[in-house]
This record gives sequence, C-alpha cells and structure tokens, in this order.
Amino acid sequence: MAKMIHTMIRVLDEAQSLAFYRTAFGLELAERLDFETFTLVYLANRETGFELELTINKGRSEPYQRGDGYGHLAVSVDDVDGEHARLTAAGLAPRKLVDFAPGGQVLARFFFITDPDGHEIEVLQRAGRYL
Repeated sequence: MAKMIHTMIRVLDEAQSLAFYRTAFGLELAERLDFETFTLVYLANRETGFELELTINKGRSEPYQRGDGYGHLAVSVDDVDGEHARLTAAGLAPRKLVDFAPGGQVLARFFFITDPDGHEIEVLQRAGRYL
C-alpha cells in the first residue's frame, strides 16, 4: 500500500513562505536541499508525518500560474474559531468562517487562507472524517 509523504508547491520567496507556514500552521524546516538551479525546502510539524515541499527555482521573478487544475491544501485544527482569530490578529487575512450544511446538518466548519504565492489552504475544524 502506498503511503502519502508530501505535496510540492512552487514559491517565489523562500523566506516569506517559511514565515507564512510557520506562523499559520506551525510548520518548521525539516530539510533544505540546495542545488545549482533550485532549492527544495521540506516543512513539517509534530501533528503528522506528511510534509509540504516548497520548490524555489533560482532566477525566477514572475509569479507561477496554477492553471485551472489546482484546488487547495487542507489542514485540520482543534479550534477553528480560535485559529481564525489568531491568524486574523497575525495579519494573515483568513476569509470568513463557513458552516457547510447542505442538508441542514453541519458537515464541516472551515475557512480558507491564501499563502504569499496565492495557494489556497482550507482550515477545517477537527470532527467527523476530518480528525
């Protein structure tokens, strides 16, 4: 059986991205591999073994185009209301909290936040299948 270990996104500014993911989600540097034309940065925290890989292509100055195939990353938290307030206070501008209840019953409580490169991240309350 395959085990998912990381997802990769391309970013322009390594320091800005590291600061965002550290502040927003407590992700810290797990490994940094520097090559001639690019750098790979792996971020992780104690909550999971899954990592976020940032690829920084040296010499690039234009933002990446995500096309219409990219959706979002998702994380779950113990207190979505508290995280929303914390991220707002940190100046990271999370969008509004949403109670997703298509049939009248709340299936998920979440909000979205955008990283410095425009990648969408869904922050979900830990409950149901989002434990």
